[in-house]
Amino acid sequence: MPTDESGAGPEGGPGDELAELRARLSAVEAQEARLAEQLAAGPTALPADRPPPPHRVRSFLAALLIVLACALTPLGALALWARSEISDTDRYLATMAPLAEDPRIKAAVTDRVTAEIMKKLPLDSLLDGLAPDDRPKLGALLGGIGQALDDGLGSLVHAQVERLVNSDAFVTLWTDVNRDAHAAVEKMVTGQGGGAVEVHDDTVVLDLAPVIARVKSALVEQGLPLASRIPEIHTSYPLVRSDALPEVRTTLRVLDLAGFWVPVLAGACALGGVLLATRRRRAVVATALGMAGGALLLGIGLSAFRAVYLDRLPADVDQAAARAVYDALVRYLRSAVRVVVTLGLLVALGAWVIGPGRWARTVRGGWRAGLGAVRRVAARAGLRLGPVGRFVHRWKAPLGWLAAALTALAFVLWSHPTVLVTLCLALGLLAVLAALELLDAPGQDRAGRPGEGAGASA
Repeated sequence: MPTDESGAGPEGGPGDELAELRARLSAVEAQEARLAEQLAAGPTALPADRPPPPHRVRSFLAALLIVLACALTPLGALALWARSEISDTDRYLATMAPLAEDPRIKAAVTDRVTAEIMKKLPLDSLLDGLAPDDRPKLGALLGGIGQALDDGLGSLVHAQVERLVNSDAFVTLWTDVNRDAHAAVEKMVTGQGGGAVEVHDDTVVLDLAPVIARVKSALVEQGLPLASRIPEIHTSYPLVRSDALPEVRTTLRVLDLAGFWVPVLAGACALGGVLLATRRRRAVVATALGMAGGALLLGIGLSAFRAVYLDRLPADVDQAAARAVYDALVRYLRSAVRVVVTLGLLVALGAWVIGPGRWARTVRGGWRAGLGAVRRVAARAGLRLGPVGRFVHRWKAPLGWLAAALTALAFVLWSHPTVLVTLCLALGLLAVLAALELLDAPGQDRAGRPGEGAGASA
């Protein structure tokens, strides 16, 4: 074979390929030498004006948004709770109404109302209808049996108050008082009193004057006309007492103004973080678990604050009643915490199941195998899916995502969802996905011949 003067083969022969490989190898060695020199000289030798790789910027922004979403989750729950308690009368009544059935509240109200009535009961008026000559004798008699008379009247008043608070009339009265007082709750948050709910220094109190008026009428009906001379009494039952009430009131006001925008911002940060992430499925898992963790921290904080709050109450405050009031006020907030934790775990589990991991593939394989066995049994029994099966096979993935989107929309539009509602929606979505898998007919094409799905399944 003829060769040129350099000894290389013909054009495009092995000699040219060998020369090209040597040139590439030399370029790689030179680049490695430059990198080694830069590393030996230290970080300052690297170009300072070179921007970071785009994926690193995206990952940083995604992580920042996900952290913000996790931090805003407990604040969003607090904001929704504050706004619902202040702006929604029905929600407020649903919070306060159960206290009328609480034995601790009944006992505390009974003792407080009895004490106030006994303070104002005009025993001296018993002498008003007597002749002047007889008053000293009756006065001396009353002085001798004064303690027994006080004890007897106290037992009578206590029995009447107890009968009232254990009746349906007290439940209705309690609800009406709180309904009328709800307009003053917003004033309470801003520090202004009025209505049945007032703020005195560091205490939020409920005026029990309507309860005392009903007891006065009952005492008169029971044959104690002396009770009709009791003046109008406005006694205060403490709902919340804390030396940090001004700061708490300011915080509640801010949360009330924030309203639902904080949860919306948390959701927007979570969505933005997932969309910016380079590994979105892992981002979904991290976001869901992080937001669930934020809500869980809020729940732990509520329990810790409960212990601190009760421990700092004055000695004259009924601890049992204070616990009942606190638990009633945060009942729906705790429910929101449980909902967020449950939802976060469900979303994280769903994102993990659709992942490429070995255990995730095993779970999906068992799911398809089990439903496939049911479908084959139904086919042997005479079930023919026909066009429905072909349609589901073609559009199964879009239909599944549509079902997931509708489930998420139902959860968002549901007024005050609970853990039970969340689990029911999740089970409903699971049922829809199972139905799609059962209706999927991958084994036949439009002409009824075995298709690609049959070979794949085999």
